[in-house]
Amino acid sequence: MGLCVLALYLTVLASIANAGRLQIQGTHFVKDGKRVFLSGGNQAWIAYGYDFGDHNYEYRKTEFEKYLKLVSENGGNSIRVWIHIEGVISPHFDNNGYVTGLDQKGTFIAEFKEYLNRAQHYNILIFPCLWNGALKQQHQHLDGLIKDTAKLQSYIDKALIPWVKAVRDEPALGGWDIMNEFEGEIKPGTHSSEPCFDTTFLQNSGAGWAGATYSAQELLRFVNWQTDAIRRTDPGALVTAGSWNARDNTDRLNTHNLYSDNCLRKAGGKQQGVLNFFSSHSYAWQGKYDEFAPFKHKASDYGLSKPFVIAEFNQVSGAGMDITEQFQWAYDNGYAGAWTWHLHADGSNTDSTANQLRGMKYMKNKNDQSKGGLVALKV
Repeated sequence: MGLCVLALYLTVLASIANAGRLQIQGTHFVKDGKRVFLSGGNQAWIAYGYDFGDHNYEYRKTEFEKYLKLVSENGGNSIRVWIHIEGVISPHFDNNGYVTGLDQKGTFIAEFKEYLNRAQHYNILIFPCLWNGALKQQHQHLDGLIKDTAKLQSYIDKALIPWVKAVRDEPALGGWDIMNEFEGEIKPGTHSSEPCFDTTFLQNSGAGWAGATYSAQELLRFVNWQTDAIRRTDPGALVTAGSWNARDNTDRLNTHNLYSDNCLRKAGGKQQGVLNFFSSHSYAWQGKYDEFAPFKHKASDYGLSKPFVIAEFNQVSGAGMDITEQFQWAYDNGYAGAWTWHLHADGSNTDSTANQLRGMKYMKNKNDQSKGGLVALKV
């Protein structure tokens, strides 16, 4: 077989393998040959940190299905759902802080596959978010994974790779989010001769609110290694990491893109450990969006060459914008998706479930291929 024929053959095989999956074309998503817009919400938790593993999903699945059904009926097509958070139930750790599996009783994969199966029934794409950096840790498990590469490798080998292998062919798996708002635990104001690890631009920004425990290099290595493992195990996988604010998703606007390919590779050394798409969260403070907020910019203003999703937002912290206006803004201004905060609607700073669904319903029939694209997906 000639080299040209072989290359064509491999291209065809790859195309067949990825048929029907969410894919990337430039700065937007495509599925089944059409540009698509991810419209949906965050299912951050039903029971914080106790949703999957050790039979816990058994007690939550009625609630999870309720929200899948509501999102589907109101025209949404995707949900971002939190998984490990800080490792209370999943993954399972030994007494020395090394990961031995996804959970102690071995039910995690079956539970998560059941959730994906129900999501497919409702034509919903699921984006699992592995870890949370937005709240100060109450346990030491996550700390060990961030600081100790041997412990991180144990998670990758014993939990992450088996999980990815088990679900990589599931139609409802949309992509992966490594960590929610690691800026809560980053050390701001740190000088470094390496621009990727210099966080002086975050001085007085509010970053570090959840402990200011880790350097940029430690957190970026954490993201780089897990992203690399996912993409090596499933070359068609889409991976992101949800930032707290677009100020560190761009090298424009007098700020710095911590999540760039260059910075992730410098931190962790893994060449495939780079994000396929960017995602950021946008909330007004004291009734106003800051100068970096997506709701004050077109996506192109950030100078990114990959899709950019507004992965958390709401009307209650929307600077006076109605939720339908927020969705429309994202759709018209080059963003690849928008997810409301948050469907369970407990805790502070959240819209009611009903208001979030009102926003999704407004988007239900949109299909402008010159703007955001198709919303009504077949999974």
